Amino acid sequence: MSALIPPLDPEMLLRAYTVGVFPMADSRDAPSVYWVEPRTRAILPLDGFHLSKSLRKTLTSGRFETTANRNFDGIVKLCAESVENRPETWINAQIETAVAVLHAQGHAHSIETWEDGRLVGGLYGISLGRAFFGESMVSRATDASKVALAHLVARLRAGGFTLLDCQFQTPHLASLGATEIGRNAYMELLDAAVGATGGGVAESIASDSGDFGALDRDDPDRSPSDTVTVSGPTSAWRILHALAQTS
Repeated sequence: MSALIPPLDPEMLLRAYTVGVFPMADSRDAPSVYWVEPRTRAILPLDGFHLSKSLRKTLTSGRFETTANRNFDGIVKLCAESVENRPETWINAQIETAVAVLHAQGHAHSIETWEDGRLVGGLYGISLGRAFFGESMVSRATDASKVALAHLVARLRAGGFTLLDCQFQTPHLASLGATEIGRNAYMELLDAAVGATGGGVAESIASDSGDFGALDRDDPDRSPSDTVTVSGPTSAWRILHALAQTS
């Protein structure tokens, strides 16, 4: 039956993001997606991340290891899992397959949070131009998603990104600095960050894109062939350093 479900074209998906639209499904098993264009949009200003004393303490404690792009498929699957307080998910097979293709192309990225070698949280999203579209965030341990978001914001700041789209506002995101803006204001920020015109979306904005790997090049112990990861207390200080930089 699943073979009859038409795939979600990755190029069409990228085009949707450039005009402020993103896909969702009614459930994990839904056969198709619908397109969403919120009247108000949650964004997290990259210079406005709220780093509380407790989160700073968690980051520097060494309790978690955080990585980038180590287990993209695992994060998507974790985000799509049904749990007691969220029995349904908006990530269906179409979305999962499409973002896997975008990841292979370098447009989709994940941040993973690990505790004692176990994947306990993280997030994934789409990178296009100087915009990062946060798709989903998950936590299976206290503060795991907060640590992942701190890592993401630090990475985006280091890489010259200008827009972190969070889609919908939640109390959790608001506590970390996210704010809501109207569609017109959002589109101005989006156009400035992406500004794609004609042709293939990725090709038309490639000359002015954020650098998702910039944070890692500050690590003197990392060779160019290493997986893009940061871990332990060392990563915490690099994250904190990036968060403290003024733009």
